[in-house]
Amino acid sequence: MLKLNKASGKKGIKLLATLLTAVLMITGCSGGSGGSSEGNWVSIEDRYTVDPEKPAWQLDKKEEATDLTWYVNADWWNTDFGKDIVTKKIKEDLNINIKFITGDDTKLNTFFAGGDMPDLLTVFDSNSPVVQKAATWAMPLNDLAEKYDPYFNKVAAADTLNWFQLADGKTYGYPNYSNTQEDYDSGNIPAKTAFIIRKDVYEALGSPVIGTPEEFQSVMKRIKQEFPALIPFGFNSIGEGTGSLGDTLQDFIGVPLETESGEFYDRNLDEDYLTWLKTLNTVYRDGNISDDSFADDGTAFEEKVKSGKYATMLLDGTPQQGGNLQIYMSANPGKEYVAIDGPQSTKGNAPTLNQSGITGWMINFISKDCKDPAKAIQIFTYLLSEEGQTLMNYGIEGETFQTKADGSVELLPAVKDMQLNNADQFKKDYRMGEFMFFGHDRHKALSADAFPEAIKQMQEWGKGKLKPHFILENISPDQGTPEARALSAINTKWNTTLVSMVRSKDDASYDNALASYKSFLGENRWEEIVKVRSEKMKLNKEKLGIQ
Repeated sequence: MLKLNKASGKKGIKLLATLLTAVLMITGCSGGSGGSSEGNWVSIEDRYTVDPEKPAWQLDKKEEATDLTWYVNADWWNTDFGKDIVTKKIKEDLNINIKFITGDDTKLNTFFAGGDMPDLLTVFDSNSPVVQKAATWAMPLNDLAEKYDPYFNKVAAADTLNWFQLADGKTYGYPNYSNTQEDYDSGNIPAKTAFIIRKDVYEALGSPVIGTPEEFQSVMKRIKQEFPALIPFGFNSIGEGTGSLGDTLQDFIGVPLETESGEFYDRNLDEDYLTWLKTLNTVYRDGNISDDSFADDGTAFEEKVKSGKYATMLLDGTPQQGGNLQIYMSANPGKEYVAIDGPQSTKGNAPTLNQSGITGWMINFISKDCKDPAKAIQIFTYLLSEEGQTLMNYGIEGETFQTKADGSVELLPAVKDMQLNNADQFKKDYRMGEFMFFGHDRHKALSADAFPEAIKQMQEWGKGKLKPHFILENISPDQGTPEARALSAINTKWNTTLVSMVRSKDDASYDNALASYKSFLGENRWEEIVKVRSEKMKLNKEKLGIQ
């Protein structure tokens, strides 16, 4: 309890800091202090002549290396460059030195407030002022391609460029893992969510079905009795969100994405979903969900994954946990985690698992202060090309992989052995599958070695269960509006309410927490927020041609 109270306090402080940061960023972006007004359009007259049929990085004769600073708005990003086989090759091919800087929203704001912008910038929130007001501080990719590297248009996805187009008709940011309808239809996108159970536990229990709330509660009790050293049920770190107990669980049990009339649907209050939250509360009261699971940060959660501490997990982000799952699998043969159907809809809905969507994940920009925007757009083109994608996923042919007769690729034996048995060294020496500013799953489909062995069965289980959530992307009210501020408060309220509901000591506490949340909605512009979201869903459908 003490841990949770402290966490709640930190959440409040962090929320206030986030709100202040958002206000400051809006001011900085709109004030235009974050960069030169027109952009640094350097001359390439003495370097190369553009050729639409050839990437500019192969034409550029600039002799001196180009030094660029690249800010990534994530403290966890690996700032090394030029040491592992992937970034060493990028450094050589493009004749560049990249200094990575990392930080959080507060540090991001200092760039806009101080006017000392990095050359390249990567953020994650497509709904943030930084992205929405990119025309004030970033250079348009369309114009950069036309002036410096028209080959960019051959490797960039037209649908993705259109999705990120701003009101002036230009596109300023390009994401990784932007999945279009064509990508979904191809079947090359693997599921990243699974309900998993330790194989030894599953077999010892007689491979039980865990589909209904009653079955789930019963199996968790059996696990506690027969494997007392294990935590029966785990989930992704809660942090400031809902871990995998929010939209991930909703997707897993197939909660509808919209109302029958195509309006915004409040999935948090879906009857089916609430039935499962009530079930989790029952399992918690049985002592089969640990209090630590609500307080663990990402590192603590990963350590438990590595050590096989959880008997079962609803896991979102299986590729991100692939190394940890592989470490456990390699050290514990026969006890690896396997995906099973797990909790099912009480109404018969099929799973609607999500992927990164057309908005993608990491969104990359070239600032107006970039010292050499010609070289910067070359980096975008290089990393988006088949050559760059192959390097990022599989390294260098002959050194780390070989191409088979059927066109697929496989890692060389020594490299494969390190991937399986020394995941940390693999990441340090090769960094394959990690340097993914412009990554995409379609290139991972080229090889069975693209993902760790530990998650392949999970991805196989997920086939046919993905459903695009395009209509729900970027539908939050614009930041700075009263509706946006109200939604931020509602989201925070829901995150704490969900935890309170699952951890309730009795039915009365559970019902009070839910009733308090419903009252909070009515007091915080919920009807206006629903209206904004429904209107944005309509625009998304029009943009994507969805009826």
